[in-house]
Amino acid sequence: MLPYPLLSASLVLMWLALNGFTLGHLLLGCIVSVFASWGMAALRPAEPHFGKWYLLPKLFAVVLYDIVLSNIAVVWLIVTGGRRERRSGFVTVPLDLENPIGLAVLAVVVTSTPGTAWLEYNSVRRTVLIHVLDLVDEAEWQHLIKTRYEALLMEIFR
Repeated sequence: MLPYPLLSASLVLMWLALNGFTLGHLLLGCIVSVFASWGMAALRPAEPHFGKWYLLPKLFAVVLYDIVLSNIAVVWLIVTGGRRERRSGFVTVPLDLENPIGLAVLAVVVTSTPGTAWLEYNSVRRTVLIHVLDLVDEAEWQHLIKTRYEALLMEIFR
């Protein structure tokens, strides 16, 4: 009945945290979580196959470091607003990464870093379109994505 019991329990707890605990909300939260669990089962997500799983903490540290630096850079742009000409733009990054879970993690990493957003993945050309708030050098962004994130993700998700 519950193919993803942890997901169902988490959804019920989140439902109750957002709406307050009443018997009606508990019942409604349980119903919603059962249907969400069935929907997730229908999607049949692939199980991740880790090549070098021990590199996950390194990826986490790199991403956390980059998020902190990006937050500082975005705050600096906001505080010094009109002092420098800022140019936002789009960057197309060619990717060698083909693992769908690795691509999903890369999308989360790029989007969770302030000042950047993952917009589109072209599976035919194997490119990703990224929006950058303060675009100075397109080649630098391509190099950053490929060497800092993609190379590490390709090792983790072989």
